[in-house]
Amino acid sequence: MAANNRHHNLLSSVLGDEELARSVRVSSFGRSFDGFSARLLPEEAERLKAHPNVVSVFPNQIRELHTTRSWDLIGVTQSVRRNLKFERDVIVGVLDTGINVDAPSFNDKGLGPPPAKWKGICQEGANFNRCNNKVIGARAYAFDNDHGEPASSPCDLEGHGSHTASTVAGSLVQGASLYGLMKGTARGGVPSARIAMYKVCGKYCTDLNILHGFDDAIADGVDIISLSAGGGPFAGYFTDAISIGSFHAMRKGVLTSVAAGNSGPDPNTVSNVAPWLMTVGASGTDRQLVTPITIGRDGFKTLGNSINTVSSGKKFLPLVSGRTAQNSSSNDAKTFPGACIDGSTSKEMVKGKVVLCNGAIEGDSVLKRDGALGMLMADYKGELDAAYAFVLPTAMITPERYLAIERYINSTKNPQVLIHKSRSIHVDSPFVASFSSRGPDRYSKTILKPDLVAPGVNILGAYTNLASLTSSPLDNRFSNFNIMSGTSMACPHATAAAAYIKSFHPDWSPAAVKSALMTTASPIKVPEKQAEYAYGSGQIDPTRAVDPGLVYDLTEDDYVRFLCNMGYNRVMMKPIVGRDVACPLTKAKVWSSDALNYPSMNLQLPIPGTGGPVAAVFWRTVTNVGAANATYKAEVGGDVAGWSIKVVPETLVFWEVNERKSFRVMVRGPPVNIDDGVLSASVEWRDTEGRWSVRSPIVISADLLT
Repeated sequence: MAANNRHHNLLSSVLGDEELARSVRVSSFGRSFDGFSARLLPEEAERLKAHPNVVSVFPNQIRELHTTRSWDLIGVTQSVRRNLKFERDVIVGVLDTGINVDAPSFNDKGLGPPPAKWKGICQEGANFNRCNNKVIGARAYAFDNDHGEPASSPCDLEGHGSHTASTVAGSLVQGASLYGLMKGTARGGVPSARIAMYKVCGKYCTDLNILHGFDDAIADGVDIISLSAGGGPFAGYFTDAISIGSFHAMRKGVLTSVAAGNSGPDPNTVSNVAPWLMTVGASGTDRQLVTPITIGRDGFKTLGNSINTVSSGKKFLPLVSGRTAQNSSSNDAKTFPGACIDGSTSKEMVKGKVVLCNGAIEGDSVLKRDGALGMLMADYKGELDAAYAFVLPTAMITPERYLAIERYINSTKNPQVLIHKSRSIHVDSPFVASFSSRGPDRYSKTILKPDLVAPGVNILGAYTNLASLTSSPLDNRFSNFNIMSGTSMACPHATAAAAYIKSFHPDWSPAAVKSALMTTASPIKVPEKQAEYAYGSGQIDPTRAVDPGLVYDLTEDDYVRFLCNMGYNRVMMKPIVGRDVACPLTKAKVWSSDALNYPSMNLQLPIPGTGGPVAAVFWRTVTNVGAANATYKAEVGGDVAGWSIKVVPETLVFWEVNERKSFRVMVRGPPVNIDDGVLSASVEWRDTEGRWSVRSPIVISADLLT
């Protein structure tokens, strides 16, 4: 109540009207950090921003959701070594769309009561009347319904939250599948850990609800926070809800794992870039879903891409081109011929047929409504590594296959097609998903984002019983499981990996846990010039990360110094940090230091004409978490022709556990330019006994935005 009164008085003093202040204030934060939300006109927001006790005022943004065998692929098998005594005490706070507590993945068999540290609640609401010893808490937020966002019940109407939560800590479910696809034992990475759901999203997420979720999760006693959402304009760490909430979580010893975004493969698209966040990109597994297609009785066979749960059997269906079946009176049909946009096709010509469409991702709903029996759709984004479900039997095909089928239709009197049920095939892995957002970070030129990648393509997980597989009212398929792709699916894999480490090292800081995952990650071979901007430090290896040898630790003071270097001053930081901080009088030049003890090393430099030869120094300190009496030697790797990279000293000798040693990496080379791509190198500390290898990527590139 004290926070409510204080916020009301502040708002009243700015607006000059107590009744107006009371009517426009929406909610207050006060459990873990200090703030409030209000409906203000632009000029009122500017007056509030000018108040000396206000650190930042920012609009309530809309955030997008970044939407089995994957655990085996990264070494977390069912027989992996576990510390169950502590794993059962790990509480993962999931900020998402709610949870289907009745799903098989959330059964609590064998689990005792919640840990004594738990201070949360189980909020009841429509279609949600209980928690259990697996899902020990649930809250829902309905402070912002302007966008139809979540009703005040923790039930999951979208399926996204149930899926991510089960990936983190779902119980073992044998024989799990989606209509027989991806059949196996579904499980989370830490199946004995507890889940607390904070429903901050519906179809979208808002900053207001996200901040309330952080505020409660921190105070409730969670150990790790998982948030598979992001996006929106980014103007600074303290005008970004996720950066603010996660900063307060870090202060309380809670690591926040976030999705990197689904705007790849374009560069500079990565979201959630604060250095205290663990930003996770998506990698592919060794199983890819494909949908076989037979074109004509004597025609050819090819493969499409989709999650097709049914087969047309041996019955061939009539096939028509969207160009031929277009509605002549539709402007869209003329602008986008063959695209199967709403109103662009003739109902009479598509009814009872499979339609070949030249794009239009929502064409299946349009065609289903008009009586079509299936769809073949050209994909021009080149994202056929991930499969998606449709309301009709569907296969996504390459533009080349589209043209070949179009030629078949135009040369055949009665074109026909069979669309078979999807099946999985083996592919080389890991690879970086095409949709996974790439760096470099637009805001900080010295932080490599994403931090790492984890499986996020065609992931089987729990689902809601309140929505069809496609969430479409035209779809009558319901299941306890669904297959989804996105950095939303990668994020909970990394969250679970962090929880797994926490179960062995409950006293480790968020930075130490993240460092362990980054320095033990494996680089991925990708056909991109800026490879590390796709995968960061590499693919996670949770079992290696439990025993990393050395960690790059960070404290709140380290992040404050980084913020000082970014240009934040004591006035801007005090209300967030909660104390007076003294920034250096002069700011270090970007090219001379990155001002943070980060597990990776990155610099974006001006392109030739605005910058000269590279002369960079990365200062680092490592903490020995391996064994006493250990000696490590530095090795420089990568394509470093024409560059000089020196590590000083080249040998680190530790006599005790938790002993700290410092070193510097000096990089010299010619001016960088866009055509050169990046300097992609690494420094790797190897102990002389051959037990530990601690790798940090070194990336230097031209700033594409200069």
